[in-house]
Amino acid sequence: MKSTTKLILKAGRDKPVRQRHPWIFSGAIDKLVGSPNSGQTVDVLAADGSWLARAGYSPASQIRARVWTWDAAENVDDDFWQRRLASAIARRAWMRKQSNALRLVAAEADLLPGLIVDQYADYLVVQFLTAAADAWRTSVVSALQQICQPAGILERSDVEVRALEGLPSNITWLAGTPPTTPIIIWEALPNGNTLQLAVDLQHGHKTGLYLDQRTNRSLLAGLAQHLNGGTVLNTYAYTGGFGIAALLGGAQHVINIDSAADVLALGAQNLALNGLAAERADWVVAGVPHQLRLYRDQARQFDAIVLDPPKFVQNQGQLEKATRAYKDINLQAFNLLAPGGWLLTFSCSGLLSPDLFQKIVFGAALDAGKAVQIVQYLGQAPDHPVLLSVPEGQYLKGLLCRVL
Repeated sequence: MKSTTKLILKAGRDKPVRQRHPWIFSGAIDKLVGSPNSGQTVDVLAADGSWLARAGYSPASQIRARVWTWDAAENVDDDFWQRRLASAIARRAWMRKQSNALRLVAAEADLLPGLIVDQYADYLVVQFLTAAADAWRTSVVSALQQICQPAGILERSDVEVRALEGLPSNITWLAGTPPTTPIIIWEALPNGNTLQLAVDLQHGHKTGLYLDQRTNRSLLAGLAQHLNGGTVLNTYAYTGGFGIAALLGGAQHVINIDSAADVLALGAQNLALNGLAAERADWVVAGVPHQLRLYRDQARQFDAIVLDPPKFVQNQGQLEKATRAYKDINLQAFNLLAPGGWLLTFSCSGLLSPDLFQKIVFGAALDAGKAVQIVQYLGQAPDHPVLLSVPEGQYLKGLLCRVL
């Protein structure tokens, strides 16, 4: 059943929608028939009046609507949410042996723009990133309770993008009982060990943990078996996931650097949680660029270095500055690597293309006077898929490099 509220596109602006890209920008819209409320479902029509899609309307955003369905017979209702959520969660079934912490719903990649659902053991954390997703919060929570039967559902809609949608930041328990202690999650490692991490759902970064780096933590654990008991430098360490994975894989010692003392304190607890001796890890509260230069001046060398910085690029105007920042930390890392040393370097800035990131790392290696191999291209874990029609979903890019 078609809606009486219609969004009509300008002539020649319907190609992205026909190619299954869900974003409809304000500049593509010719006129609006009716007066939809924020988050309301509207029908999207081409300039010739042909029906294209059904979308959620967001009057405050430059992305004025996001497509829910390209099927004219499919209504957006409670049954729609039950079907879409159940399908997304079922697609992760094959990953259950890898971890009890997974992204169950990855927004556009699961045909549910603006909705994130992460699982941490028996708890779920949701983010409503858009006005359209926010309008369906009751249906989402009800469906998740039926499908997953979680101990609790926490909303962590404390992200900057909500302001662009005219929505306030929000952290609240939507269902169940909040945990009284950090949640313990586990990740399987290639040598048969299991990485355990305590997660603070309400106050941790993102929804509590960087779930998108799960496979890369596992990669480092496997790599650490071949470091001959070497030392790993884990920068932007957060609660120590990469560093502890390296120790469980066979590294002898890890130095974890982060500017926040509270997350490193939780990292020290994670070290003990995994049965590792306290003397096998250092926890350094410092700015990473400063600390890298300090180690350079001390002529320190490391067998492996992890560079996993926060997003340096929030908008196009910051791209040039961010490029310099990425090059600087990679240059310092190459200066600190021992011959044959490994670098796992990442960028989570969606506006920085994989090609540009590789060029930045190449420039850093050139300035450091090092011959460097790219051994593997890295990205987000498979529970963070990328829809082919929405390449913007590939935000995490990384390189596994080796100094010759």
